[in-house]
Amino acid sequence: MFTKTSAATPGDRSAAPATPLSAPGGTAIPHPGGVSDDEFRAALSRLAAGVVLITAHDPEDGPRGEDVGMTATAFMSVSLEPPLVMVSVRNDSRMDDLLERQPLWAVSVLSEGQRHIAGRFAMKNRISDRLLFQDIPTEQGEATGAPLIGGALARLECRTEQRVVAGDHTLVIGRVLTAGIPGEDRGPLMYFRGKYRHLG
Repeated sequence: MFTKTSAATPGDRSAAPATPLSAPGGTAIPHPGGVSDDEFRAALSRLAAGVVLITAHDPEDGPRGEDVGMTATAFMSVSLEPPLVMVSVRNDSRMDDLLERQPLWAVSVLSEGQRHIAGRFAMKNRISDRLLFQDIPTEQGEATGAPLIGGALARLECRTEQRVVAGDHTLVIGRVLTAGIPGEDRGPLMYFRGKYRHLG
């Protein structure tokens, strides 16, 4: 996490300089208000991350409900005792709305050969998730009812323990109910500098 420092009183914008500051040698000093969106994205794009698919079943969508999926790179383990994991979801997104009322969800750790799945569930403004799952092998998780992706490197089923709003995202912390390694050992799908990649 970035921490900003300033000699001005917190919340006092009157102390901000009217023009950008420069250090000796002409190097630009970040504005006291913090980094720009572009600077933040560029810096964090250098952090390689694994790619997972977060899934949950929405029982209130239609007569049979609907499965929902979301590609995520902001996913991590939190605790061994008890076993906890965390995913960051954008506020007011479909997945955020669902996980606010549905405590059960699942995680499929995608392999390097599942780039198409990651790209499909990262699409914005899609009409229905039902079509996205059509040609993807899945099975229903016994503990959550959420779809688990066939061929994933690992699969977890979780129950939400805590939700923490952090800026424009919500951190969803879940207790791991089941964990398995269903298939052969392959390389992971990675996300680095705005593109899906694989190790090697």
